[in-house]
Order: sequence, then structure tokens, then C-alpha cells
Amino acid sequence: MKSDRVLEIFKEITRVPRESGHEEQIIAYLQRFATSHSLQCRTDKAGNVLIIKEAAPGKEDVPVLVLQSHSDMVCEKNSGVEHDFAKDPIKYVIEDGWMIAKDTTLGADCGIGMAAALAAVEDQAPTGRIESLFTVSEETGLDGANALEPGFISGKILINLDSEDEGELFVGCAGGIDTVADFNWKTKKLSHGTSLLKIKIYNGLGGHSGDDINKGRCNAVQQLSRFLYSEIRYGFDLCSIDGGNKRNAIAREAEAVISVPDPAATSARFEAFGRTLQQEFAVSEPGLSFESSAVSMEIQEAIEDSVAEALVKSMFAAPHGVLAMSMDIPDLVETSTNLASVKMTGQGKIRVGTNQRSSVTSEYLAAAAKVEACFSLAGARVTHDAEYPGWKPNMDSAVLEVCRESYRKLFATEPVVRAIHAGLECGLFLDKYPDLDMISFGPTLRGVHAPGERLDLKSLDKFVELLDDVIKTYSGQTE
Repeated sequence: MKSDRVLEIFKEITRVPRESGHEEQIIAYLQRFATSHSLQCRTDKAGNVLIIKEAAPGKEDVPVLVLQSHSDMVCEKNSGVEHDFAKDPIKYVIEDGWMIAKDTTLGADCGIGMAAALAAVEDQAPTGRIESLFTVSEETGLDGANALEPGFISGKILINLDSEDEGELFVGCAGGIDTVADFNWKTKKLSHGTSLLKIKIYNGLGGHSGDDINKGRCNAVQQLSRFLYSEIRYGFDLCSIDGGNKRNAIAREAEAVISVPDPAATSARFEAFGRTLQQEFAVSEPGLSFESSAVSMEIQEAIEDSVAEALVKSMFAAPHGVLAMSMDIPDLVETSTNLASVKMTGQGKIRVGTNQRSSVTSEYLAAAAKVEACFSLAGARVTHDAEYPGWKPNMDSAVLEVCRESYRKLFATEPVVRAIHAGLECGLFLDKYPDLDMISFGPTLRGVHAPGERLDLKSLDKFVELLDDVIKTYSGQTE
């Protein structure tokens, strides 16, 4: 198995639409791949696909390896960019050793894992049985892993290919839950003698709400709420508000249209606020931008005052970021919460989306309860969904030792073994298949879940070399 082939397959995948919940085309691609290589393929009711490379003669007693990745991707783009994720291929460039999608997400999370798993089953090297498992809708609720039925896979060793730091072997991950607050509102007439103003925070780096939550990134929804809260003393009508998108992504952009008595004064205060943000985030967010502009559209109504004020106050008060660090594993975020999005969903509703994570179940439930309390006090209806369990580290794992030894042999250095604050599907697999021995590793990715997502091609070489060596080790092959 060669990294050039893995990259070639990944480039094919970038041309196949696969937004979470809309995986029909990537499922068909996987099925065609299996057929063209004369490989057995199964697809379950949820859309999970299993492609099987049978054991070579004499390798029937080799332990079955399950190579697992998810087939969906987070679809994010910069504002003003024309890109239809339902039909357009991902546009990328190769620069300075990186594969980069500058205006959209790249989908290397977890498309590069898919490509490696496909390269493994098409490879002609004599190995034991390999089962490449591709699950659906991981990014929006781990739906495929949740729906996985007993007996769909037969292997008891699972290698998850959804990690993002080469040189690190992951043996545990956080669990989590989504918390959603819905506000009902009625309209009011705009106050007399006011002017419409759009205020916008944009060009944030955003990022993964697990991996990047401790990196000091600007949350545009949180900061827009901060400014609006400071404006309550001056008086304004809130006409519209929109910010963030996916619950597992840090909000990069947020904007509101407000009606104000003195637009020049409001704009001046927002300009000053923007300069303050640029100072506060000078290190972590050098490109952070802000702007205010007059609105020419005809708007006659706004959100009723009581709901607008409750929304702004609760979003400003809602926690965001790291809540606790692990006492057991150095530098591991244990518990966090992400104030992800605010959307006017029509029919008199405003929805605020959040996500809580922790390696301790009781802690993410407590964080979710804290967020619920905040928005409940503001009069919102709060619900929870998409809960998934964490994956408790097993430092005595046999597959961990195999991977460690392969890494030492190949690269003459010791890999880092750790848990990750992001959510992986491994916890759900363990619930369904208690005998699984699991590990996760991958190449280096940066900026996942945000435009500008990039793949380090040198790390891809090492990732593929490691995976290939682990497969050969289990199959009893020697160079």
C-alpha cells in the first residue's frame, strides 16, 4: 500500500458529495469501488458500508482487522463563496507540502481515512481478512455507529482512521451531547425615528469544537452577543440574527440587523469593540474582521423586546470553552462546551445550538444541565439529543503494543499515546462489540470543520507506512 495511491483515491472522494445526512452518492461510490475490485460489499439499513478483502491462502487464521472511517463530512464555506456541496467537487490546492481547501472544508476528516481503508482492501499483498467499515452521519450524531447491528463486522481488532495528529496513537476519547434552546417570539413594529444597521464579525478561524476548543479561538456568536448586551443600555430593536452553523464547529461568523436611534454612534461603538477583539485575539486570530453597514432593505418589524433581551442575555451568559482539564492525563481537556450557532428558523422561532463534551459522562451531563439552566431561565424550551459515550483508555491493549512497535521500528522514535477530547465512534462500537480491541491514528490535519482545512502530505506518507506495517505484522509478513 502506497501513499500516492491513497492520495489518488482521496482526490476521487473530493469529487463525490457527502454532506452528513446526504451520503447517497458516496455510498454508491463505495459500492462501485467494491464491484470494480471484485470485493464483497454489504450495506445496512442505515447506509453503513462494509467492504471485505478475504484472507489470502494460508492466512485464514490471521486475526481479522476492521479499518473504520466515516463517509460523511462537515460542509462549511466562507460567506460569499459560491459552492454547492450537493453537486460541486471540493476545490483544493497543493502548497508547501499541504493539500488545502481555502474557501471550504476539505473533507480530509475523514475522507483520508476512507481512502486508506480502500487502498488496503484493493492491495494485492497476501494478508488476513480485512473489513473496511464506512459509517454514515458521524459528524451530526454518530448515526451510523448508533445503528450498527450485531454481526455486521466479524473482526475483534478495530483501527479507527479518524485522528488528526501523526505520531500520536489514540486510545480514548470524550463522550458528548447536544443541547438546543428554542425561543418563540412575536413581532413588534420598529421604533419611530430609527435606522437599520447590520453588524458582522467574520474571518474567524473557527475549528473543531473538541480538538480546537483550548486554542483561544474567537467564537463569533459569543462575541456578537457580548456587543449586543453592551448595547442594551442605548436601546435597539433586534430584527434578525444569524451565526455559526454546525454544533461541532466553533462559530467563525455571526451577524445581526438592528434598528437604532443613532447609527453613527452605534457604528463607532462597534468599531471600537472590533478593535478590542482584534487586540484580545491578536495571537490566535490574526485575520479576525468586523464591519457595520447601513441596511437598505425594507424592514418594518423586529423581534419583541422581551424575547430579544432574553436571547441576548442568555447567549452572553452561556458558558463556552474549556470547563475542566483532566487530572489524570496531562494537557487533556476533560470537559468543554461550545456555543455553536444561533438561527432564525422561521415560524416565530429562534434556535441556539450548543455541544458539550467530556471524558467523564457525569461531567458532560452536568455541563449540559448548566447550559439548560441558563436558557431555561431566559424562557427558552431546552432539549438534549445526539448523546454518545466516551471511550475509556486501555493501556494494556494488544493492538496498541503492535502499533507502538511498528512506529518505533519504522521511525526510530516513540509515538505519543493519549486520549483525545474530540468524539470518536469507538465508544459506541465498544457498547455493541464489548470484545473489541481498538486504536485510532491518522495523518496530520489542521483546521478541520472550517474553510482552510488542510492535510500535511509528509505526514500522510508516515500514516500510510504505519498502517501498512501494522497490517503486515498481523499477517506475519516480513520485508
